[in-house]
Amino acid sequence: MLEKYQESLVNRFIRYTAVSSQSNSAVSTLPSSEGQMRLAELLKSELEQMGLQKIKLTDQAILTAVLPGNVPDAPKVGYITHLDTFDGGFSPDIKAQVMRFTGDDLLLNKEQNIVLSVKDNPEIMQYKNQDIIVSDGTSVLGADDKAAVATVMEALQYLITEQPPHGDVIVAFVPDEEIGLLGAKAMDMSDFPADYAYTLDCCELGEVVYENVNSGRCIIDIEGVVAHPMSNKGDRVNPINVGIDIINKIDFNDNPGTRQGAFTIREFEGKTRTAQIKISIADFDKDKFEERKKFVEKCIHEVQSKYPTAKISYNIENFYLNMLDGIPGGESHPSVQLILKGMEKLNIPIKRVAMRGGTDGSCISHRGIPTPNYFTGAHNFHSNFEFLPVTSFVKALELTVQIIKDSAIKQ
Repeated sequence: MLEKYQESLVNRFIRYTAVSSQSNSAVSTLPSSEGQMRLAELLKSELEQMGLQKIKLTDQAILTAVLPGNVPDAPKVGYITHLDTFDGGFSPDIKAQVMRFTGDDLLLNKEQNIVLSVKDNPEIMQYKNQDIIVSDGTSVLGADDKAAVATVMEALQYLITEQPPHGDVIVAFVPDEEIGLLGAKAMDMSDFPADYAYTLDCCELGEVVYENVNSGRCIIDIEGVVAHPMSNKGDRVNPINVGIDIINKIDFNDNPGTRQGAFTIREFEGKTRTAQIKISIADFDKDKFEERKKFVEKCIHEVQSKYPTAKISYNIENFYLNMLDGIPGGESHPSVQLILKGMEKLNIPIKRVAMRGGTDGSCISHRGIPTPNYFTGAHNFHSNFEFLPVTSFVKALELTVQIIKDSAIKQ
């Protein structure tokens, strides 16, 4: 349907990925990297050229704007995408390239002999004889989430050029999703007055997400009692041993099932005087999620009783909650129905996914705006072997336009 926008869409994506905007969890500023502000400024300039209204860029790199509708009283549809890319120890500099996949391994980087193997990525075979966007293997591709940024920007251009019936479209581009949905949490919701909204923050063609795991973390700090072994009188407490006792009370699972709750150790480090443990806590059921948090507290208190002279402090915080609890009616909500009906019109097979992760929509749904998620078409998110089939990418654009047009039709 929108094949004539394909070249512009791909070029737009490559242009955005060329702006290095990897988030940095080691700093406390928002945004956590200068590149996110540079990308926001680039998008602001493009939105101004398009003629959008109420354009606002904050000093936290939160960019919002409105494309006025041409259908009175139509629902206001929002789109929120994030500016940052995942760190994971990869290069922050993305060198995207379009390669034709013929069925053989793809040599991403001749100098470093980095190869995208068909054996290790058999799902790529469904895109034989198609164009695929990849990195040079030294970084992620950044389809998470710049494919979404490009899709939303190209959809705006389509609406301006083609002038189909539509209501107000409100867009937000936010920083630091990858390190805790920080931009979505900081956004002034008065700048995003949508009736419902969408993210495009995952996954292969056809995937729809309106349910995700509740996720939190517990940071435990332990201070032991230091004494020289030649002079101590049984009062020495090794904080590493204290930490090990806490860990041994918890059943950790690094490979949980689709809907299985889990505890995961993220970090454990210690020295003679201090130690720290970081534990992820996850469950799809909100009551079980709360029980898991209480269980961790119980374990800490029991170990504290065993080592009364040690100082153990902890903090439990939520990263994000299940968006399903913020989308009234779940699948029956108009926002989700628009996705499903749009996919049926476009003959896109529907793949409902309960996500073991979160999106900005996980936050925004709990801030009063139901915000489900659907595909960009990419595979292998957070990997240097991330790849984006161009045909799927175009389908994400088609679905975005279809949703916006359908939302203006009186039900």
